[in-house]
Amino acid sequence: MRATDLRGILGYISRFRDKIFVLNIDSIVLADENFHNLILDISVLRSLNIKIVIVHGASHQIRALGEELKLSASNLDGSGLTNAVTLRLSILASNKIAHDLLEELSELDQRAVVTNAIVAHPAGIISGQDQGWTGKVERVDISFLEALLGQGIIPVIPPLGFDGNGKTYRVNSDGVALEVAEALKAAKLIFVTTTNGVAGGGQLSSQFSVTEAEELVKRRKAELKPELTSKMEHGLRACRNGVHRTHIIDGRQDEALLSEIFSNEGIGTMIYANEYEAVRKARKKDVRAVMSLIKQSVANQELMSRSRLEILERIGDFFLFEIDKNVVGCVALKIYPGEDRVAELECLSVSANYENQGIGRKMVHFTETRARELGVKRLFALSTQAFNYFQQKGGFKEGGVDMLPSDRREKYEANGRNSKVLFKDLG
Repeated sequence: MRATDLRGILGYISRFRDKIFVLNIDSIVLADENFHNLILDISVLRSLNIKIVIVHGASHQIRALGEELKLSASNLDGSGLTNAVTLRLSILASNKIAHDLLEELSELDQRAVVTNAIVAHPAGIISGQDQGWTGKVERVDISFLEALLGQGIIPVIPPLGFDGNGKTYRVNSDGVALEVAEALKAAKLIFVTTTNGVAGGGQLSSQFSVTEAEELVKRRKAELKPELTSKMEHGLRACRNGVHRTHIIDGRQDEALLSEIFSNEGIGTMIYANEYEAVRKARKKDVRAVMSLIKQSVANQELMSRSRLEILERIGDFFLFEIDKNVVGCVALKIYPGEDRVAELECLSVSANYENQGIGRKMVHFTETRARELGVKRLFALSTQAFNYFQQKGGFKEGGVDMLPSDRREKYEANGRNSKVLFKDLG
């Protein structure tokens, strides 16, 4: 989707209006030539009444300042020992970043305030070493941030924390963004960084449930870059603690922020909470979405053609898979009357933008579970091209036409598709 396509954006406005998005902007992105375009994207979000909180990093600027002033800095990311020199550089760098942000936002008539909303305490002694001026987030001043957001003001939060004695500590921006998102019950935590997320097999993986993301981090932690691992781990905790979605996008890419938020497929990696809530029963108003989903599969003769009226009459048999309330998959379950208690899994389809991400397998598993709950003893599916998928991923076996209920057998013989009959005994 073109981020400038207002017709595409309109469908999201009611869903995101008055929701809170926490943006954690990487220090390298702040120094990139696309920084101005990123601020433009933030201004678009504000124009749609989306509440924005900006948390920023500073390691790139700390390093540059250290080189300029010929000072040696340690703990550039706020997660190790911070000496007095690094703290001084952190404050200078954060002040410069804050000025740049306020300047850019003012140009677009956006009000913003640099805040001291992070209350911190010393990290203390870890593995026998005093961590100096490194801090840990103690709490977030929620009432302060909510007051600013209520007035249409963008809070800007540096990677610095402050204690009750007026002391300043260097804190990790990923951790700050996480704490802020949790405290404000944000709808989205968006890491605007230097990568679009996790790639697998040379291909970007666009979405993970919390469970899938946890498994991936465990399995591939050694090969993931530390900064990406940090985003994934903080994003996981956010989704476990009430944040609906975590996104990882490359902020150096023009229109990345809008393209990720206002399109079904996005451009980065997303972790989403509540996997099973993604599957729901279809409603009458979903007929168009189902028709759109199966159109190409019907053209490829993978699925049997169905009219709008046929789908409407059987809409109660259809289930949809949603990501961020966008329909990306469908399946139907037809129960046949009789003592044998058999049912058909049919019309399984996944959007091309979400293929090879396990959604089809989840839909098959959901349908099987649903059939068991309804007392079905045998589940069958008819397929002309996806029979290997059903056998290898779903545990189905190949059967014969004589296994079909009589009225289904008549339709099978009449349509001439010669589909393979696959079955699974649920027992």
